Amino acid sequence: MRGAILHNVHDAELEIRDDIELVRAVGPGEVHVRIRATGICHSDLSAIDGVLPAPAPCILGHEASGDVLAVGAGVTSVQVGDKVILCLIPPCGRCRFCLGNQANLCDSVVNPFDTEPLYAVGDTVLSSLGGISSWVEEAILPEQGVIRIDPAVPYDVAAIVGCAVTTGVGAVINSAKLAPGSTVAVYGCGGVGMSVIQGARLAGAAEILAIDFSQGKLDLARKLGATHVAKPKDATEVGDQIHGGVGFDVTFEAIGRAATIRDAYDSARRGGMTIVVGAGGMEDMVEFSAFELFFFERTLKGSVYGSADVRRDFPLLLDLWRAGRLDLDALVTRHAGLDDINDCLTAMRQGDEVRQVIEF
Repeated sequence: MRGAILHNVHDAELEIRDDIELVRAVGPGEVHVRIRATGICHSDLSAIDGVLPAPAPCILGHEASGDVLAVGAGVTSVQVGDKVILCLIPPCGRCRFCLGNQANLCDSVVNPFDTEPLYAVGDTVLSSLGGISSWVEEAILPEQGVIRIDPAVPYDVAAIVGCAVTTGVGAVINSAKLAPGSTVAVYGCGGVGMSVIQGARLAGAAEILAIDFSQGKLDLARKLGATHVAKPKDATEVGDQIHGGVGFDVTFEAIGRAATIRDAYDSARRGGMTIVVGAGGMEDMVEFSAFELFFFERTLKGSVYGSADVRRDFPLLLDLWRAGRLDLDALVTRHAGLDDINDCLTAMRQGDEVRQVIEF
């Protein structure tokens, strides 16, 4: 089958091959999926660039939708022909995290740092990042790793719900539990940041400041619900106009860099909250003094996968999309086939695109 291979971290381009094979058949409790659409997520770009650990050679991609080709023994939640969204963090439904409303932290089904390779090209075994690969035509996942959806949902819309939309909207609703009337700042207006903005609008935020270098992204942010926009150099001035120098009730960092995490924390009010949504590097350190952590009484909180339970939140987000409360089509630049994937990655490095989706 056809797929995109990362041979070495820091490679300038992925290799597109037509002779990739699955190394085994679908097993008990597993689902074989034909990928129909996959997103290009900045986390994958971070893996290519060495910010996140990538088990090269590998096939990346984790934001996708497709059709069920086969199911293994014991699978009951889906059947052949179902349209599904792939899930990055499959919840087992039984561990302390799942039972404690933290299904996004479950590692009972998939340990992202210890996964079995599923692919090979010739004699070369290809790994996956976090146990999931979608820059390839077919995948095998545990039953908990696919969520059945209405067949009328377009593949590209379904694909971005698999990561960007769930991560962004979930950060607002689940992680921050944003109160109506709040003032909000969002650092970074990629697919996740745009979803944070829409989530803040849905939650009833009074003022939403979108911060990004790209004017095109800021224009889209206004369309999707931002009441104010600013380039980073102007963010403090615009923020002061919103909150009078007190600080924002909640700030969201959707980039994953120490410098912007620090900026987001500094722009929150005393007693406010900063939610770190971006996936940063292990060696990118953020410093805080003991005094400021005590004195300002701000909450600094990470948000993994939007603190979501995919069994609940995937259908909820699609319901909001159907009702016209979430604009998902505005986030997507569509491409047919994997031949454009290297161009997509280049555009993301340049900061020009929000979310690009490859349709197979």
